[in-house]
Amino acid sequence: MQMEVTLQVKNVTIIGSGLMGHGIALKFAQYNCNVIVYDPNDVSLDSLFERIEISLSQMEIKKEEIKKIISLINKTNNLEQALEKAEFVIEAVPEKLDLKQNIFKEIEKLAPQDCIFASNTSVIQITKIVEQMVNKNRALGTHWWNPPHLIPLVEVIKTEWTDEKTMRRTIQLLKDIGKTPVRVEKDVPGFIGNRLQHALWREAISLVENGICDAEAVDTVIKSSFGRRLAVLGPLENADLVGTDLTLDVHENVLHDLDRNQKPSKLLQRLVKEGKLGMKNGEGFKKWKEKDFDKIKHKISIHLKELENII
Repeated sequence: MQMEVTLQVKNVTIIGSGLMGHGIALKFAQYNCNVIVYDPNDVSLDSLFERIEISLSQMEIKKEEIKKIISLINKTNNLEQALEKAEFVIEAVPEKLDLKQNIFKEIEKLAPQDCIFASNTSVIQITKIVEQMVNKNRALGTHWWNPPHLIPLVEVIKTEWTDEKTMRRTIQLLKDIGKTPVRVEKDVPGFIGNRLQHALWREAISLVENGICDAEAVDTVIKSSFGRRLAVLGPLENADLVGTDLTLDVHENVLHDLDRNQKPSKLLQRLVKEGKLGMKNGEGFKKWKEKDFDKIKHKISIHLKELENII
């Protein structure tokens, strides 16, 4: 449903109409923002409203509300038109540094002087993306998590040049549209969430690679044990719950044996080299059927919606 909230920003531009772009756009429109989605790819733009409607329907929003939300979203392949009245711009294009750098240089020339520029990159340092801008003080990172319209977190990443005013305005805007912003004070690769997530993934892959268990066992252990409490009990809360003394005892007996490789595992490299790319072509760490992708997406949507009522 559309939310009755007075926002400090009314005109938002999203650069990129893909998986992340469409979800970010609908979230702002839910709170009565005027949203323009820019993409040079007409094929992606053509399907934008259809994808937004599907996502809103999965959120069990009524048809009349969906129409109101979509009416606040415009799409264009003209960048100058997309930026003419922009107060807040979010770049959500593929994870290619040169592409993002070029976009930021271009939007700085075209957007109003007081516009804030944000990148939705999940791993690339914001410093590298904005380093060629003239006025770097109004640029920062806002890492939304997939699916962006369902997962509350947005990591707000500060660079050495970012004004504190820019940080505060961005954090308040995200709060106003129902998100959970977290400050990242130092611009490190992967920020907070992906550093934590991929530390877990590295060990998960290592367990399989070293024959300790298979991929199914890894996923079952996580989903059937600590994964169930992670939504309501973070790792440092859990460490305090069991006691820092017990946490220290465990670390003294386990950390020395964990994977410390600073390069991707040979198993992961081999899978990619052999063309085993996961659900997109039927095999990765596991084998998949064509129907599995939509089934898992639906399962995730239901789970995330149920979590909103618990947390």
